[in-house]
Amino acid sequence: MHGMDDDLRILHGALMDLVGVFNRPQPDAALIDAAGIKLDRALFPLLVRIDRKGPIGVVELAEISGRDHSTVSRQVAKLETLGLVERRPGATDRRVREAAVTPKGKQMTGALDQARNRMQNAALAHWDPQDRKDLVRLVRKLADEAVAWGKG
Repeated sequence: MHGMDDDLRILHGALMDLVGVFNRPQPDAALIDAAGIKLDRALFPLLVRIDRKGPIGVVELAEISGRDHSTVSRQVAKLETLGLVERRPGATDRRVREAAVTPKGKQMTGALDQARNRMQNAALAHWDPQDRKDLVRLVRKLADEAVAWGKG
């Protein structure tokens, strides 16, 4: 059992290191620059989440983003002003306004995806192809479990 505890401690440390990297402004700025787009660094993670999870309500978006509802609401309004998202009545509850990516927003997230792929392919170029496949499979499995734990 002790070996398992050591493995989990190492895993936790690795995840904390990754979260630290993702929370720093430099990687986001580098990605935006590599994509050749003009967008406030604070807005782009929301745009990407709306693209991946949308249409999505602001409350749910704030929850999965780990941000305050009022802040996310203002940022979604800014994305709407920029023509990158649109807000519309929810499909299941018409009282809830959901955000969805517009074609202009989809073009921007496509440029971000291409830039991210280039950067990640360069970072993982020396990895064995099976190790890359295993990483993707296992990280997805861990993320799915974490989401389930978070729901209680």
